[in-house]
Amino acid sequence: MNFSVVHIEKDDENVVLGQSHFIKTVEDLYEAIKNSSPSAKFGIAFCEASGKRLIRFDGNDDALTKRAVRNAEKLGAGHVFIIHLRDSFPINIIPHLRGVPEVLSLFAATSNSLSVIIGEDGDSRGVIGVLDGDRPLGVEKDEDIKERQEFLRNIGYKK
Repeated sequence: MNFSVVHIEKDDENVVLGQSHFIKTVEDLYEAIKNSSPSAKFGIAFCEASGKRLIRFDGNDDALTKRAVRNAEKLGAGHVFIIHLRDSFPINIIPHLRGVPEVLSLFAATSNSLSVIIGEDGDSRGVIGVLDGDRPLGVEKDEDIKERQEFLRNIGYKK
């Protein structure tokens, strides 16, 4: 087996990476995102692992959809999907993504830099893991705790 690292191309948007198992994944993910976060802008790409083995795609933002397709091409891993997301946070859509019957797992949901560790054996490729952002620089102090708590309240996630 060979291993490689794929660096995900992105700007300031969030990325969700997961695994599913059926051709209707793209349509179901589209509906889940739209129903959970109507103002979200997004692009989805899904690597079909059997049959025609195409990269299926959809979205409501052309640039994000094209970026999702480019990243899916680089990943080339069976049954993997990638969502590029703006004007919403992953926390808004994740419960709805998990509710899609064919979604098996989520590997990452991040606005950080993202790299994906790929395992390859012949024609088969799969996600081994992800590298999400950078390593910690220390442990939060009292002022960091206060800043975190204020931030969450300012953006409406806590009262």
